[in-house]
Amino acid sequence: MSAMTVRKSYTAALVVLTGVFFIWGFATVLNDTLVPHFKSAFGLNYSQSLLVQLAFYLGYLIMGLPAAKVLERTGYKLAVVLGLLGMASSAAVFVPAAILQSYDMFLVALFLLASSITLLQVAANPYVAVIGSPRTASSRLNLVQAFNSLGTTLAPLFGAYLIFGRSASGTVHGAVTLTAKQRAADIHTVELPYVLIAVVLLALALLVWRVHLPDLGRETRRAARAERSRHSLWRHRNLVLGVPAIVLYMICEIGIGSTLVNFISRPDIGGLTHEQAGKYTMLYWGGAMAGRFVGAWLLRRISPGRLLAAASIGALTLAGIAITSSGHAAMWCLIAVGLCHSIMFPTLFTLGIRGLGPLTEEGSGLLIMAIAGGALAELQGTLADHIGLQLSYLLPWACYLFILFYAVWGCRPTGALSDEPLVS
Repeated sequence: MSAMTVRKSYTAALVVLTGVFFIWGFATVLNDTLVPHFKSAFGLNYSQSLLVQLAFYLGYLIMGLPAAKVLERTGYKLAVVLGLLGMASSAAVFVPAAILQSYDMFLVALFLLASSITLLQVAANPYVAVIGSPRTASSRLNLVQAFNSLGTTLAPLFGAYLIFGRSASGTVHGAVTLTAKQRAADIHTVELPYVLIAVVLLALALLVWRVHLPDLGRETRRAARAERSRHSLWRHRNLVLGVPAIVLYMICEIGIGSTLVNFISRPDIGGLTHEQAGKYTMLYWGGAMAGRFVGAWLLRRISPGRLLAAASIGALTLAGIAITSSGHAAMWCLIAVGLCHSIMFPTLFTLGIRGLGPLTEEGSGLLIMAIAGGALAELQGTLADHIGLQLSYLLPWACYLFILFYAVWGCRPTGALSDEPLVS
């Protein structure tokens, strides 16, 4: 196969995978609409409403290793197809959950949805990272993740119109006491969005099935048992510290994203309805999208560690202002944190697997499991219930300190093995 043919094959694979990255980002961030929506519809407190994120991200923790086993047995293409079909089935569960008005059933559906996304993450992230030159892995993954951020940017707008805009609680200023009939009607507003998502997922699964995805080369497959016995994941500092770095990053991303509507709606911050505030969250995720496109370009000129350090310092500064100020200054600073988040996950991921060589598959499985850190965003709900929503952002502020430490020192590889680009 000529170099030109191989390059075209890689390009086609990356184009198709951008759709996969988009749809799982879209489905994931729609949770940020569900948190305040269910809080009103079911009459929950902050901690109870953030069980949405706890149930969702437990899927990553519990299914991370099984997903890696499925990937090992099926290969990348079938794993992606199975993940998309699983997502479609899980989205369909929202219909009976709404009919039964069961919050517990919604949580089960979200767990199943995340379990399917886990399989997609385990397959797609390392695939994109190793499909070309290791030198440009961070740039490449940031570029594809930008389309994931496009999904996260559009999801709040979608949720604002189809969920908040069609609900009694989403179209009024301040807190509202709903009647039993209004609660039931509000719960049913989630049916249409998730049915539409299920249809799109089925179509995308068919597309992936029909498109050729190149096989991965020798260095990205599970090492032979004899070779594997000579290596240990725990010798790689960048991986060992990269796992908690992603856990803490997910607390920041999900904790802020899930509470942003409630924060902006506060009279002393933005004084908006949930429907109006939901549209502002699009700017939070839009900043992440724009930052990833810019980051993909910058990472070809600046080392990943330095750019990650700069993003961490920016997040610390903006979050600090949001905690200590009020009004539009606090609102816009918290929204702008999304720009700093932009390059964090893909850069943490590629720094974490750097130098793993034949251990790349196992290392990426651990890093994907670390996404379960999003479940710990429920801690922010607990803090908000006890010390207030604004002060609860001290939790992500502290997390940024560790990410800065990782960028400055923790990401430096130890025991590095050979990394090679895709060869077959």
